Amino acid sequence: MSEEDTGPIRIFQKRFTVPRTAIDRNGHVNNVVYVQWMQDLAIKHWQTVGGETVNRDNAATWVARSHHIEYLRPAFEGDELEALTWISNLRRVRSLRKYTFRRVGDKQIIARGETDWVFIDVQSGHPKPIPDSVPAILPISPDPA
Repeated sequence: MSEEDTGPIRIFQKRFTVPRTAIDRNGHVNNVVYVQWMQDLAIKHWQTVGGETVNRDNAATWVARSHHIEYLRPAFEGDELEALTWISNLRRVRSLRKYTFRRVGDKQIIARGETDWVFIDVQSGHPKPIPDSVPAILPISPDPA
């Protein structure tokens, strides 16, 4: 995970090894697993920047509205992957978060994705405006090269 000394984590990074449990009957990472990894990355990034305090102070949480994934190459058990996630935009009640999964060994991008997240009031279940404090801890970032 990276953080500049002067600011928030714009691009959250995590390295991990593909476990056997992620492999499907075709011998590569099951497509559904990427959705779980995307959610896990988003949650960890939010927690790392102090987002749980924002949730608590606003009686709110984030809910995934939609996912889109582009599968470029297969990943296999034992592959070391680097996953990156960042915020592409923040709107009134929604945020677009993007992801890239890269194999460390050959630096090949194996998948790209995005999730449209909605900020939700925990009592009503309805969308609620994203607080002004969020852009300071979760700034918009251009796609990494």
